[in-house]
Parts: sequence; C-alpha cells; structure tokens
Amino acid sequence: MVLSIPLLYGQADTLAPAKVYHVNRLTVSILIAGGSVIDFLAIKPLRDKPIITESEFNELKRDELNKFDRWALEQKTADYKKIQQIGDYSQIPFFLIPPALFAINKKMRKDWLDITLMYWEGHTITFFSYNYSFLGPRFQNKYRPLVYYDELPLSDRNIGYNRSSFYSGHVASVTYTSFFMAKVYSDYHPEWGAKKYLLYLAALVPSAAMSYLRVRALAHFPSDCMVGMMLGATAGIAVPEFHKVHNKNISLGMFSSPAGTGLTLQYKFP
Repeated sequence: MVLSIPLLYGQADTLAPAKVYHVNRLTVSILIAGGSVIDFLAIKPLRDKPIITESEFNELKRDELNKFDRWALEQKTADYKKIQQIGDYSQIPFFLIPPALFAINKKMRKDWLDITLMYWEGHTITFFSYNYSFLGPRFQNKYRPLVYYDELPLSDRNIGYNRSSFYSGHVASVTYTSFFMAKVYSDYHPEWGAKKYLLYLAALVPSAAMSYLRVRALAHFPSDCMVGMMLGATAGIAVPEFHKVHNKNISLGMFSSPAGTGLTLQYKFP
C-alpha cells in the first residue's frame, strides 16, 4: 500500500500576497526524518560491495574510455587522499552556510524556518536519489578512476566501494545547495529581473570546484560529475518551485514496501 502525504495545503488565493512559499512543517519534518533514516541505512550496503578481483583488473582497458573521461586517468597520485579529504570536509561548512544567510536577509528572515525546512527537504531528496535511484551506485557499478592506477597499492584499489563512480553524490549535493540558494534569492527578489541569472552562473562555481576536487581525488570521472551537477541543479530549482504551487491536490511522499522504496508525486483531480 502506498501512503502519500500532501506537502502543500490551501488555495493560492487564501495565502498572503507576500508569501513566497507554502510549507507544511509537520509533513516536511516527517519526510526529512524518515528520509534521513532510509538514507543512513543505504550507507553500509554501498560500502560493502564485493571486492574487485584480479580477473577484473586484468580486463581493464583505458583506451575504451571516451576522451572526455580519460582526463581522470592523467592525475598525480601522490596527494589524492589529501584532496579527497579537502572535498569531504569542505562540504560541511557549505551545507551549514545557507540557513545563516537566510536569517540575515531581511526579506527571508520572517520565513526562515520554512525555507530551512525546505532546504533540508531537498537535501534529503538529493541523498535519496543517489542512494536508491537507478542512476546511483546501488544499481551502477562503474569503477572509480583510482582502480586504473597500477602504481597505487592493491589494498586501495580493490575495495568494493570503488565500484561506485557513477554518479558523484558530492557534486550533486553541493550543486543542489548553490542552485537552491540562487532560486530562493531570485524568488524573494523579483525586482532583480534578468540579473537573477548571474546568481545561477555564480552557483556553478562551487559545483565546478567540487567536480574538480573529485576528479583530482581519483574518485570520479568528469561525466560522473556532470550528471551530479545536472541532478543537483534540477533539485535545487524544482524543490522551491514545487512549494510555490499552492494546491492541496498535489502531494509528494515516500513509500517503502517489500518491492522497493521510492517517492510518489500525485495529483488529485477535483
């Protein structure tokens, strides 16, 4: 049985004109809490993939990779672990900065709780997509660039988690954050007009930076990062836009059954 819980209630004409988004705090909080638990449960299976065998190493062929991705196999290996740590730790302050910025902005301050809940809701959906969608490493077993570097210790190369190159969750999360901020600032400042597109250009900077770090860390190919960018940007724009649709007939929910776990989007015809 699918349980679909509506996120949005009320008609558009009953909301105050100054109200940019409509967030059902209880429902969104439940979605965040439930999604976080489900995402946490996905970590161990992804890290416990079977080790990469000797026969699999023997079948690796660099020349079969497209030219665009081959750049990932031309990196220096001496400092890849340090760069990996930089990418991992830089996410933490980047995730925490947006709620502080929402509190500083005069127009957003009054809606701080709603925007922050909406922000973490989007992160929950982004993580869920990475952990459970067909595009993510649960179903995809693409080798990370690290696997191709013969000069590195076998113990670093053969771990099962190195089957999780596609797609980049780091890039998707950072891109979601930056595009969410661009979208929300644009919605609260319609007077900016076409200048808002400069925000979206700026949103590409942290996304590109994380993409570069992940390739340098031998964790992903450029195409993995590009897919992460596209999915993160889509979520960053779609989540706030969804909350602008003040219609009680639209509902978004999560479901779990023996057959699988997923998200549901439903529209109830009047």
